[in-house]
Amino acid sequence: MEPCLELLEQLRKEFDLDEPDIREYSPLSLAYIGDAVYELVVRTVAFHRINAQVGKINKLGAKYVSAKAQARIVRLLLPELTKEEADVFRKGKNAKPISVAKHQTISDYHRATGFEAMIGYLYLNRRWDRIVQLIHLGITRYDAKESR
Repeated sequence: MEPCLELLEQLRKEFDLDEPDIREYSPLSLAYIGDAVYELVVRTVAFHRINAQVGKINKLGAKYVSAKAQARIVRLLLPELTKEEADVFRKGKNAKPISVAKHQTISDYHRATGFEAMIGYLYLNRRWDRIVQLIHLGITRYDAKESR
């Protein structure tokens, strides 16, 4: 996983970015970056799982990135979260967003926001290993539950 850490360091160096004090960021700010990180992981997995047209790759990835899917994935992960991760998830889930995505329930949207906040928190703490572990476990459990 080292190249991802090098990328984050390279971004900080090239763009002269300060080392963030993560405690100063709102849960919604953490969710903003977490959404992008989660999307990157899911797109990478989809890209490598099937060698197909972009539309088919996107369809596979879209299966995991909706608020409904993220809410289900995080429910399956809750027993595996550390206290710290669960706290960040809870704060993100309880944050008051300005708007709610169309075609999503409010509870799913809030859970998805909490999940994204947790991913953002882990990313900014350079815990790429934990991000990959949790997303892999979540997707694996989600697929197993969906196939029943």
